[in-house]
Amino acid sequence: MQNTVHIVGAGISGLAAAVRLANANYRVHVHEATQQAGGRCRSYFDAATNLTIDNGNHLLLSGNRHAVAYARSIGTEAGLVGPKRAQFPFVDLTTGRRWQLDLGDSRLPLWVFDAARRVPDTGLLDYLALMPLIWAAPSKLVGDAIPCKGTLYQRLVQPLLLAALNVDPPEGSAGLAGAVVRETLLAGGLACRPLIAREGLSAVLVEPAIRLLQGQGAEIQFGHELRGFGMAADSVGDTVAIQPGDAVVLAVPPRPAAALLPGLNTPTKFRAIVNAHFRFDPPPGMPAILGVVGGLVEWLFAFPQRLSVTISNADRLVDMPREELAQAIWRDICQAAGITGDITGDLPPWQIVRERRATFEATPEQNALRPGAVTAQKNLFLAGDWTDTGLPATIEGSVRSGNRAADLVLAMRQG
Repeated sequence: MQNTVHIVGAGISGLAAAVRLANANYRVHVHEATQQAGGRCRSYFDAATNLTIDNGNHLLLSGNRHAVAYARSIGTEAGLVGPKRAQFPFVDLTTGRRWQLDLGDSRLPLWVFDAARRVPDTGLLDYLALMPLIWAAPSKLVGDAIPCKGTLYQRLVQPLLLAALNVDPPEGSAGLAGAVVRETLLAGGLACRPLIAREGLSAVLVEPAIRLLQGQGAEIQFGHELRGFGMAADSVGDTVAIQPGDAVVLAVPPRPAAALLPGLNTPTKFRAIVNAHFRFDPPPGMPAILGVVGGLVEWLFAFPQRLSVTISNADRLVDMPREELAQAIWRDICQAAGITGDITGDLPPWQIVRERRATFEATPEQNALRPGAVTAQKNLFLAGDWTDTGLPATIEGSVRSGNRAADLVLAMRQG
């Protein structure tokens, strides 16, 4: 007889858990409150640009083992595309200077020994000054672990940690920042090759998972919001009959999780991310990803027919008039991409996507509120990038949390 698991939430963490358990011959029921899967990692057709766009520009790295393995498990690893070598072009809008960080293809960070491959005007000692971050405690601030100033910080460390933590790096958790550095810069170029879902996040990470689950007989209900659990002894139940041996993976955001499980500790503070999309053919030879220093824009992505940007720690922008924000972003894009002409005139078709609660605040205080996967109920497990994954809120963290919850369900059967 098949055991049944109820997955509550069809974001990336819920889908990762569902796929893992369906492959282990569980009967899977997915309950999703909205009308689509993917959560904060999905695509949709945008009428303003007449294009399918992502609700956020999510960058994966080749060293994101769990995320890449998840894509492989649903048959879409080939949909994550990027350069053959871990190279990151940058531009400084204040000086106009351009350079390329070349991490190579080694398992070791040998690039720091080569002046031609590291950040311009930096020396080996600058990189050694980052070492205290690598093993720092989660309770320590980044600003107390390393010097948050100087050329290396401005041109590499600040952009990297801002994107990963979604807070101003000095106020972020040094432990979370250290985990990022260990799994990227310290792991060599082999772990740092950038990967983008060029055909869209849903096409690569969401829809194939839904099709795989349905093909294996999983039941997926959209528009089905669970409003509470009935507790029986130390197990959980709902209007859905929970049989002995069945399990629940709760893979919803912090607020609904806390509503469903009174007394659950969760992060309470969040930061915004702003993404902007412009229907405009990228200039010939433009890199797929461009790091931008000294402007409003931080990362510029080139897609077919579209230029998109990401701005992290963006609470200051969520109430800015949309047209004004679009104009400011477009000016940065034109300067970064070398687009000439009247950049103060009519904008190309555009869309601004402001995610007010994009990630939990990756500070020591909020990180300490993240719960583990295990709960007081022996058959109920938590998943989500906001749970205690050891990483900031990332796709890799989402998949890891889903895998962890699934493994705990499997351990129930073995026990």
